[in-house]
Amino acid sequence: MIGTPANDVHFVDITDQAGIKFKHVSSPEKKYVVESMSGGVALFDYDHDGYLDIYLVNSLTVDMVKSKQKTRSALYHNNGDGTFTDITDKAGVGDIGWGMGVAIGDYNNDGWDDIYVTCLGPNHLLRNNGNGTFTDVTQKAGVGDPRWSTGAAFVDYDNDGKLDLFVSNYVDFDVNNLPEFGKGRTCQFKGIPVQCGPRGLKGAGDTLYHNNGDGTFTDVSKKAGVADLDGYYGLGVIASDFDDDGLVDIFVANDSTPNFLYHNNGDGSFKEIGFPAGVAVNENGSEQGSMGVTLGDYDHDGRLDLFITNFDDDYNTLYHNDGKGSFTDVSYAAKVAAVSLPYVGWGTWFFDYDNDGWPDLLVINGHVYPQLPTYRQRNFVHHNNHDGTFTEVGEQLGAPFLEKRTGRGAAFGDIDNDGDVDVVINNLDGPPQLLRNDGGNANNSILIKTIGVKSNRDGSGARVKIVSGDLTQIGEVCSGGSYLSQSDLRIHFGLERRTKIDLIEVHWPSGVVDKVRNVGANKILTIKEGQGLVEQKDFKK
Repeated sequence: MIGTPANDVHFVDITDQAGIKFKHVSSPEKKYVVESMSGGVALFDYDHDGYLDIYLVNSLTVDMVKSKQKTRSALYHNNGDGTFTDITDKAGVGDIGWGMGVAIGDYNNDGWDDIYVTCLGPNHLLRNNGNGTFTDVTQKAGVGDPRWSTGAAFVDYDNDGKLDLFVSNYVDFDVNNLPEFGKGRTCQFKGIPVQCGPRGLKGAGDTLYHNNGDGTFTDVSKKAGVADLDGYYGLGVIASDFDDDGLVDIFVANDSTPNFLYHNNGDGSFKEIGFPAGVAVNENGSEQGSMGVTLGDYDHDGRLDLFITNFDDDYNTLYHNDGKGSFTDVSYAAKVAAVSLPYVGWGTWFFDYDNDGWPDLLVINGHVYPQLPTYRQRNFVHHNNHDGTFTEVGEQLGAPFLEKRTGRGAAFGDIDNDGDVDVVINNLDGPPQLLRNDGGNANNSILIKTIGVKSNRDGSGARVKIVSGDLTQIGEVCSGGSYLSQSDLRIHFGLERRTKIDLIEVHWPSGVVDKVRNVGANKILTIKEGQGLVEQKDFKK
């Protein structure tokens, strides 16, 4: 049976009533490429009160840098009543320079998630002190890359129980040696003078930091084979075990250059297999302007597929995971390609917005050139039809999907613990959007939090399978993804009308497997490595 969009589900923009006053700052003219690329956002529970808080990354302009002005990124505490409080100054997380993106992970396994912010160099590692404050430990940790960094993901690539850190970089950019706006072949778009880049500019390599376990990291990029010596234009990053060999691999969405898929060899090194795996270019053999990335098992075949957002006059790409590390571009067959051609896609995520048990897709859009009439664009929601295809239904889901903005990063999670997934979007040159999902919880669902013991504390890389009657689903605890953003590390599964989960299996990076049986729906479950189910709370429906 083909699924139909749930007509009673809609999204409501509650940004103002929630008390979120943040405004992203960037140059309105966008004369330089660096002024178009910021906008990461994270959802995570920094203080362990059971509610997701919001971290919004801010940027600067070239003129502001030259005049030594500052902006402020922001951390908003979720009060649990639909409102948020700006606690940036108290937390000490606002002054990070020209911010780009954000990744979340408990790098020191103390039970408190830390923040890594990518920037137009240097980046910042903000250690969570467990008392509502953070300490900038970048210098001591050795992770303050001076280059223009973009995407990042915490990943335990060697399964030693400690989160390592992968960071992608974009181009070499010097605010004191700027390319001239509109001058040259790569500074024109359809005959209109625009910012230069990324083509024509020198690319920057990527970085893998190994966690030494003592609060410091070591740059092992060249030794591990992920340094990107050719200098491709790296943006979105996501880590997952794509070939089910028990080792986490790394995917990098590269702009205007072929994508990377780094296969984990299990000996501390990686092999770049983007072309043989089928994810470097599209089905026509063309490199794309890749920006954001997400993964999910959209067709319930037990393998995690990849979805990539791209530039305009090109299509967003859905790569079906065929097994054994091989992918096929099924974008047109799945009906996600044609609608995207006039748009520039950024943040994205597989999420089951109507809890029917099948992951849908959200895509955040917005151009890079304000000189174009199509600069502001509406966002997409692709509803999963349960037959390998999707239908774009955004305009049916409320006013926020009729508005045109210049979106970038997006993070996904249940901000009110009511059983459906909400969204926060960071928009250029304006306020963010906090979109509350109303009606998705008419169907049942489950939310699973993992706590590693032998594995890393977050359980990053853990593969979770649930069986509920005739429905089997998989998910993975995943750092990175979307566009330079971090969604909730807990895994959400829609169950439609099913009221019980027969089996939950958690396959931890350490090799430990925990099984939980016969659990009721509409709960937040905490599963601890080696101990199984240690806590369950009902949703606030």
